[in-house]
Amino acid sequence: MSEQIPAEEFTKIESIFVRHRNVLLVRGHFPGIYTDYYLHLMEEKIRHKEDLDQMLKDTLAMLVLHTVSRPWAETIAWTINLRAPRVNIFATASSIEESIIGRLFTEGVREPDRNFFFAQTVTKDQSEPRQSTLEVDDRDPLHWIEQYYTQSEQRPARAFRLDDEVFVLVVAQPDFDEEWFAALDSETVSRIEDDEETKLLETRRFRFQCGCDLDKILPVLGGWKDKPDELFEGADQINIQCPRCAASYIVTKDML
Repeated sequence: MSEQIPAEEFTKIESIFVRHRNVLLVRGHFPGIYTDYYLHLMEEKIRHKEDLDQMLKDTLAMLVLHTVSRPWAETIAWTINLRAPRVNIFATASSIEESIIGRLFTEGVREPDRNFFFAQTVTKDQSEPRQSTLEVDDRDPLHWIEQYYTQSEQRPARAFRLDDEVFVLVVAQPDFDEEWFAALDSETVSRIEDDEETKLLETRRFRFQCGCDLDKILPVLGGWKDKPDELFEGADQINIQCPRCAASYIVTKDML
């Protein structure tokens, strides 16, 4: 359980209301999450191209901030399907689990004719997920989330990269100051608590954590139980990757 994990291993995310401007500012300092992400890559002997690595890291940051802007009981997953070069970016976050996880798919990816962003939101007491699809016009996750808010949340949002791996998401609320909001830049956002009247609403905490293990991976192979030869193709064992974090697990026939 996450309660047993030392608090310092989590990244704290702050929700701040900016009075008179009527916006919610969500802010996080992400070195802790990124350190765990790189330790995971090292353990699994995974290396990404620099530009793809940065896109995944930015996606993780944006999804955490978006999740904190939403109710606690939601689990949110994003899949971004990009072309030229072909890559799928996957990430999922949950405030209840206090976790963010994600990975890249670079092999066997179908090349679409456009770049697509898919979002799925599952609420604890809701049977059917809420889904959104939009076309994105570049390769910047900060722009994707701004487009997502305009189309799917039906309110504007602004996303910012600050120094030292600090990211900020500013989300408009009813009767927000539109002129001030449109003029926001990184410098204004970085000093917002000095220049504006603000109130800390809550903090949540996240860590890079999948929670997968072999017992959770094996049921995915249940359909092969009666035809193991087709799955193993003469081999004594096979490697299975976790679809959420790309961790590898060795599976033998007797495990089925």
